[in-house]
Amino acid sequence: MPDVIVFDLYGVIARTQTAGAVRRIEEIAGVAGAPFWDAYWSCRPAYDAGQESLAYWADVAGLLGTAFPDVPALIDADLDSWTEVDDTMVALVHELADEGRTLGLLSNIVSDLVPRFEARHGTWLARFDALTYSCRIGVAKPDPRAYEICAERLGAKPADVIFFDDNEHNVLAARETGMRAELFTTPTQVRTLIA
Repeated sequence: MPDVIVFDLYGVIARTQTAGAVRRIEEIAGVAGAPFWDAYWSCRPAYDAGQESLAYWADVAGLLGTAFPDVPALIDADLDSWTEVDDTMVALVHELADEGRTLGLLSNIVSDLVPRFEARHGTWLARFDALTYSCRIGVAKPDPRAYEICAERLGAKPADVIFFDDNEHNVLAARETGMRAELFTTPTQVRTLIA
């Protein structure tokens, strides 16, 4: 039985952006399709590691060679697009905490989103023994330091941790630090692997 269980947030417990949220962001930005999202994602690592929202959106606009008409509305729409969760996974978090399992969260997340997400989901986030956010530690997955800091905050060695993430690059990087890491598929998979 694993001593410590660590989950990624987005794509595991929290949902990724819906099609409706994507359309809303594109409408506010005034730019749609692959060029917009290529710029959005290529600038994201610095944002996840603590860059301010205005600077991030200035970088995205710069790559696109444009200026966004309403950056505050764009920031708000983007943050809102990352606040939904999978209720089945939230129930699993409560179940594991009730069993006395040591739980950690390791998420690439932007600074402005943390208070919004915590205000909405504080009850189940409180069940974790440590919340490790990329924007607060200054490094994002797949940087090995992110995994090491997470394990340290849980009072564990990486080898004591089983880690679930929906991104294969992050899983492979976690394994490089010594964690047992699995590509997340379903809550049933988690239950099987931690039994």
